Amino acid sequence: MREIKNKHIGCYGIIIKDEKIVLIKKACGGYLGKLDLPGGGMEHGEKKEETLKREIMEEAGLIVQSYKLLDVTTNTFKWQMKDNLIENLHHIGILFLVEASGSLKTDPDGIDSNGAYWYEIKKLKKEDLTPFTIYALEKLNYKLK
Repeated sequence: MREIKNKHIGCYGIIIKDEKIVLIKKACGGYLGKLDLPGGGMEHGEKKEETLKREIMEEAGLIVQSYKLLDVTTNTFKWQMKDNLIENLHHIGILFLVEASGSLKTDPDGIDSNGAYWYEIKKLKKEDLTPFTIYALEKLNYKLK
């Protein structure tokens, strides 16, 4: 097996209302099957705010009304890709607290989301969440199972 090292920089939104959070179900990649914050990678020349707004619209169908930087964090992990290839990924996440409006898009986006949903924070379990989701909720003083 061959290993490749990659770096991925993305912007992610933490959308919380009435003790519920918007999360997407990951359809592919190293976080397959996990619940993740809506967001994703920056396109060439894109500003972080543009990435945040575009990704939340694409994955959750919501319009960002306001945002505030929460933190920047990283996660490094390996995962098995296709063709006996292992990716050693350094994932860098720019996390924002977001106020958004619109109707939640529960349909898959055809890329990496199997739909967005509101989840009761008190019912979430760490083993079902991505590292950035756990980090954000714990930073906001939510207790996870």
